[in-house]
Amino acid sequence: MLDVSGDRGVLKDVLRRGSGDLVTPDASVLVKYSGYLEHVDKPFDSNCFRKTPQLMKLGMDITLWGMELGLLSMRRGELARFLFKPTYAYGALGCPPRIPPNATVLFEIELLDFLDSAESDKFCALSAEQQNRFPLQKVLKVAATEREFGNYLFRQNRFYDAKVRYKKALLLLHRRVAPPEEHHLVEAAELLVLLNLSLTYLKLDRPTMALRYGERALIIDKKNAKALFRCGQSCLLMTEYEKARDFLVRAQKEQPFNHDINNELKKLASYYRDYVDKEKEMCHRMFAPYGDGSTVGEN
Repeated sequence: MLDVSGDRGVLKDVLRRGSGDLVTPDASVLVKYSGYLEHVDKPFDSNCFRKTPQLMKLGMDITLWGMELGLLSMRRGELARFLFKPTYAYGALGCPPRIPPNATVLFEIELLDFLDSAESDKFCALSAEQQNRFPLQKVLKVAATEREFGNYLFRQNRFYDAKVRYKKALLLLHRRVAPPEEHHLVEAAELLVLLNLSLTYLKLDRPTMALRYGERALIIDKKNAKALFRCGQSCLLMTEYEKARDFLVRAQKEQPFNHDINNELKKLASYYRDYVDKEKEMCHRMFAPYGDGSTVGEN
């Protein structure tokens, strides 16, 4: 086994290799783990039964020194088994009643993903003028990190927090004054964030804002099916049926066999029929004759 700590206090056996960069200090990690005592098959601690693991920040949310050292040796997608000696686990006292004193524990850890928020936090604290001194690739990387955080929060149904991250990414990109030859790179990054914001506002039941960001996405790419679809959804929620139909038909033209788009058009047709029927009924009541032969509105 690989000696991670240098004193054989943390030993590692790679079960499946990962790819990309190593986990960075101060990163936030998304992991699945199970902890076992010696000669015991049932884990004393595990998050594998959760539908969606929580994002944990190194140095804050992870209390085992051995796990933190182990994670710093891992790459995305890696699955590894670790042995933690007491010094790197629960110490001489253990953690009664589950962990006995001086226990060596085994952990199986799968690194699903990690996000380096430290770099992003430092960069976002700079003024717009200071940020513009950095290369464009730095700005794009930080904006992508903010968007990834937003995506994670969105998957957790934390839509308001996701919106905050997406807006932070959009502000970074909007501030950037890029030369003409690099403008397409900024626009491509902005398009992704605008689509995220449009969907997030739909989840927050704010169709007006969803439409606003969807239309901004269409300024960048007027044939973008996702943007057209979300604008159509927004207009449908606002009962602006003609506009909804226009957006959805344009989306269908770009993706004729898209199940979601076709279903939304069917929903629109149903809603519009109900709307027309109610209008007819209201008109009928307004102009229906009374017993004396007069109608509503006659003197």
